[in-house]
Amino acid sequence: MEIGIYTLGDLGPNPHTGETISTSQRLREIIELGKLADDAGLDIFGIGEHHRLDYATSSPAIVLSAIAQVTERIKLTSTTSVLSTLDPVRLFEDFATLDQISNGRAEIIAGRGAFVESFPLFGYDLSDYDALFEENIKLLQQLNREEIVTWQGKFRSNLKNAMISPRPIQEELPIWIGVGGTPESAARAGRLGTGLALAILGGNPMHFKPLVDLYYQAAIEAGHSRDSLRVAVTGHTYIAKDTQQAKDEFYPYYSNYWAYVNKQRGMETRMSRSDFEHMASPETALFVGSPQQITEKILQQHELFGHQRFIAQMDIGGQSFSDVAKGLELFANEVVPIVRRETSK
Repeated sequence: MEIGIYTLGDLGPNPHTGETISTSQRLREIIELGKLADDAGLDIFGIGEHHRLDYATSSPAIVLSAIAQVTERIKLTSTTSVLSTLDPVRLFEDFATLDQISNGRAEIIAGRGAFVESFPLFGYDLSDYDALFEENIKLLQQLNREEIVTWQGKFRSNLKNAMISPRPIQEELPIWIGVGGTPESAARAGRLGTGLALAILGGNPMHFKPLVDLYYQAAIEAGHSRDSLRVAVTGHTYIAKDTQQAKDEFYPYYSNYWAYVNKQRGMETRMSRSDFEHMASPETALFVGSPQQITEKILQQHELFGHQRFIAQMDIGGQSFSDVAKGLELFANEVVPIVRRETSK
């Protein structure tokens, strides 16, 4: 199994001090986190895209290019690129450039996005939310296959013998579709033969099994080889020496995280400790606990989904960089080796 970490670059206040770090400091810390992940031997590092003042990363390709300069082997991906409002040509050329800079380490996870601020920002109608994504993902795949592209669609200007430059070092960029819980999105990933990246942020993982089954069914019906299909699972993660310590330390950050995310969506709600305890219980998808418990949860999900990649989000809720780095060290040293060993059997 490939294992890595990702960040959305959120700029939340530290719940203990009330202080929020600057965008420039957050970006420097993200670059350093990518270097630490590479040094620790992780396989993948991802950066999300948001167009808000309370997030630091509106352009994953630029930040990943900076990380490419201080890393050697780790794969670099968006988590995710909001393809409904991105020009597929611009997205492909940005990540093909990243692939050249990183010597063949670029990937794209494309999604429809959990926020909608990019629609008015780039002049798109929210009522075209799904149709935009469908058109753009198909064009992105064609750009990935062909150097000279002729194409006609509804939402952007047509292409006639357009040269798409640069070409990536890889024969094709790996493209995944990020899915939060929509059956139609899982089926689309299968139908188009992309990877499936599941964002499982809570609840019972069993609820996501039908999405994986639907992905494989749609792919096989569309004529794609089972061997070419890939599933990734992502999840919020916090690790400490023992589970009680992990829950005690993480609750203020996690409650804080959902407080400002819900506020961004127009809701004034906070997570109670009892709700958090339920979310962090052994049978749920929230990865909070000792290295042993985190390992067990990853392996339980692997038995359920048979996925090839796990990506943890470890830096949410206004945590200090030193705390995130400490969690990464535990993850890399005490979780990853066991997961790799057990999943390679």
